[in-house]
Amino acid sequence: MKLVCFKEDMLKIRDLEARDREEVFKMMRVFYDSEAVIYTAPDEILYKDIDDCLSDLPFIEGYVFEEEGKLAGYAMAAKSYTTEYGGLLIFIEDLYIKEEYRGLGIGSSFFHFIEEKYKGLAVRYKLEVEEENQNAISVYKKRGYNKLGYFIMSKEV
Repeated sequence: MKLVCFKEDMLKIRDLEARDREEVFKMMRVFYDSEAVIYTAPDEILYKDIDDCLSDLPFIEGYVFEEEGKLAGYAMAAKSYTTEYGGLLIFIEDLYIKEEYRGLGIGSSFFHFIEEKYKGLAVRYKLEVEEENQNAISVYKKRGYNKLGYFIMSKEV
């Protein structure tokens, strides 16, 4: 049984549960089809991401945001190690808030929640954002995130 992780006024941040699967998939589809993401992921990958969050896989965690009992968004965070800082790295993979819930402080509440959850354990937090997404960048800067001075390269297998 998963427990409620964080509650503030009408906002509840909790672990992703099987009952959330279809609604989170719909939000992921909107997010991955938007300009906020460079690559569009196929449906089977999005479902796999959700299923991995629901499994015992220790590297990925899924969360949902509830406002007055309705899902307002979701987030996924991956855990790894950073040799630059010698410790646990939390990478915010996805952070999506439905349009009608934006500007209510949900994103800031999530950052507060995740930083409290890993307080004393994580040595660094990272995320990706498109330069055009100035609203998100503003939220991230308020939470202490800064632009890195290098770019990331990747190779698909």
